[in-house]
Amino acid sequence: MTFEEYTENSMVKIELDHNTDRGELFGNLDSNLKAISEVTKVDIVQRDEFLILKGENVELAREIIKELIEVIANGEHLDSQKVSYIINMKNKGISYKENKVGSEIICFTHQGKPLKPKTIGQKKYVDNIKNNDIVFGIGPAGTGKTYIACALAVSSYKNKEVEKIILARPAVEAGERLGFLPGDLQEKVDPYLRPLYDALYDVLGREATTRLKEKEVIEIVPLAYMRGRTLDNAFIILDEAQNTTKEQMKMFLTRMGFGSKVVVTGDLTQIDLPRGTKSGLVDATKILKDIKGIEFNYLNAVDVVRHEIVKKIINAYDSRKRDD
Repeated sequence: MTFEEYTENSMVKIELDHNTDRGELFGNLDSNLKAISEVTKVDIVQRDEFLILKGENVELAREIIKELIEVIANGEHLDSQKVSYIINMKNKGISYKENKVGSEIICFTHQGKPLKPKTIGQKKYVDNIKNNDIVFGIGPAGTGKTYIACALAVSSYKNKEVEKIILARPAVEAGERLGFLPGDLQEKVDPYLRPLYDALYDVLGREATTRLKEKEVIEIVPLAYMRGRTLDNAFIILDEAQNTTKEQMKMFLTRMGFGSKVVVTGDLTQIDLPRGTKSGLVDATKILKDIKGIEFNYLNAVDVVRHEIVKKIINAYDSRKRDD
């Protein structure tokens, strides 16, 4: 790939290599080029083997296109979310490729699909889980906090690094109403644990998850079930930790035994505890922040890997909160 710049006309002419997949680079109906043009305010026109860029921010547009070409050359697929993320990062002077975001495979799904971090925040989260005993993943919905933790738990089990996977979640919404719900206790709390099941089904498949659950290799339980236990050689995940009390958080963290790893996930903007009850997750961020071996990962709207509008919703609520 070669570049020729005509600065007197605020124009850049990019010659595309024959090996560059133009369909991947341009996107469906040139959607990728349109996204670059919208952010940089640069006109992008294809002429034979060239892309011609004209406008005030041609250098930024050039750098974005160069990065996209390098990502394609690395074997990655450019979906709309990834393109949007790369554009946003480049606009802040941050390189997706230099941070090796898409180069590491966490594990493969039961369908053989490789699971990789999709953002710099997710990449840091994965690295911290691998390198620390206890990791807190804190951020809004859609940032992959629980999904990544489950994928790493499965990977650790398959690599014989742990003997079991334990996933816990507080059933705050249930309260005293559990007794009025149909079925036995497991059936009553299962709806509150559904996101954990969904993540495991995607990574392991439904049959494998059910089989390992029957063997008690995988436990998916309400947080209250953790009291009094010591958990050795286990990968332990506490989801929706913002809905724990201070006492519950202390109880959970002190269940950790030898050879175990703990991941705590939560969203500080979605606390459902009764008014006047302080969140155990909020408390932990203050009490445990200086302990070696415990790492706090803060993800934000830029790490959201759901529909693009989810980021806008999160940003809108964050702005409203600041205004209030």
